[in-house]
Amino acid sequence: MTTHSTPQSRCRFAIATSDITPPKDIYHRMWGAAKHERATGIHRPLRASAAIFAPLSGEQKQIVLALDHCVLGREELQTFLKRVSTASGVAASEMVVVFSHTHAAGLMSMERAELPGGDLIAPYLAQLAAVAAAIINEALGRLIPVTLTYGFGRCNLAAHRDFWDEKIQQVVVGYNPTGEADDTVLVIRATADDGKPIAVIVNYACHPTTLAWDNTLISPDFPGAMRETIESVTQAPCLFLQGASGELGPREGFVGDCSVADRNGRQLAHAALSAFESMPPAGTHFEYTGAVVSGATIGTWRHTPLSESEIDSNAHWQIRRYTIPLPIKSDTPTQNQVQADLKHWQDEEVRLTSQGLIEESQNARAMAERKRRMLHRLKQIPPGDNYPIETVLMRIGPAFWVVVQGEYYQTFQTSLRKRFPATPIVVSTIASDWGASYLPPAEIYGRGIYQESIAIVAAGGLERMIQEIGDEINLWQNLRTAQPR
Repeated sequence: MTTHSTPQSRCRFAIATSDITPPKDIYHRMWGAAKHERATGIHRPLRASAAIFAPLSGEQKQIVLALDHCVLGREELQTFLKRVSTASGVAASEMVVVFSHTHAAGLMSMERAELPGGDLIAPYLAQLAAVAAAIINEALGRLIPVTLTYGFGRCNLAAHRDFWDEKIQQVVVGYNPTGEADDTVLVIRATADDGKPIAVIVNYACHPTTLAWDNTLISPDFPGAMRETIESVTQAPCLFLQGASGELGPREGFVGDCSVADRNGRQLAHAALSAFESMPPAGTHFEYTGAVVSGATIGTWRHTPLSESEIDSNAHWQIRRYTIPLPIKSDTPTQNQVQADLKHWQDEEVRLTSQGLIEESQNARAMAERKRRMLHRLKQIPPGDNYPIETVLMRIGPAFWVVVQGEYYQTFQTSLRKRFPATPIVVSTIASDWGASYLPPAEIYGRGIYQESIAIVAAGGLERMIQEIGDEINLWQNLRTAQPR
């Protein structure tokens, strides 16, 4: 082998960002165990990013609108997209919303409007849509040809978080020292034709759950410090895309100390920067140039420009936006059942509080919160026996970008990357609304694991997503001239 090639794509690209930090006293309670309702301040600002991908010619485009929030419900997301579309003039079908999934940004649900700080949610969401439309239009005005270069690193921030608690005989959501965790960091550098980096995209799978019930500050969790660290080095905006992290979270998490979130962010940033610094100049490969006689005979290599045919191949563009229907669990409770459970736990909280049983009362309050969220999800399930999982599959040159609705166990990304080891596959989850909830592997159903207990789709849904998307990637690779559907 006399050349070593790093995967690269050619397209038009632009990114624009904006601060979207809510009012410091907005409704904030994300955790059942939290004792507060309103936020008490700001740790770091939240961010919205509009990243636009388009072929080198033509009108087609895909807008990825990334928000520093945990999730949005279906009604909130539909209202948001309608407002953004109206204000920007861009069709909602060309946009996909993805979330960093920080659990410290606040729960932006209109169902919480009557709670302390809930009156601020509606005006905040309206302002959020206005900001999103503005940065989309800003990015549209900046679209330029770029080279996307793909680099891989490793980071052990993410740890397995399904842990067997021997004392209570239950699997809990907590650090599992014996569990495997995907440590892949996929870094994408967007370089303008003048050689200047204009964006750094970091694709990593890890729940932003450093901060939990003891934290009362609005925070992006670890993505905030990660972005700041990377941007201080590269002088280019950094976009974080959450990978398949259903059972992955920070080794040190569920704390109230914001400095831990910052430390976790810097750890990921340094791993990403290592991959970034290893990348070759855009539009080149590494080529063996021959021997030089010295104290030893030295083999020399240098970066040389790609051929025209290679550059043309890197600009190949395909996109498909579609839904994949997955069967809904047959034992999914009815809204009436969950409403009754919610009332039971609410009554229990009142009773236990009146008896001075504070810890027991807090547990009842947490259980009521759990039922309230299940009721919210049930209200979002569409009629019928299947849940349509929103999916965007985009090919740019040799790389595939997979954007999917729901929270997937890590096998979603590891299986796709194992099936196509020579292909860069960017996996962005937590897209669209949260109605799909978790997609865990079939083998954990029936074991009482939290992620399965709140899942909407039946066992086998994750495996079907892996198979169908993998088959589509395989089809596109085999039919190089296939037209987008």
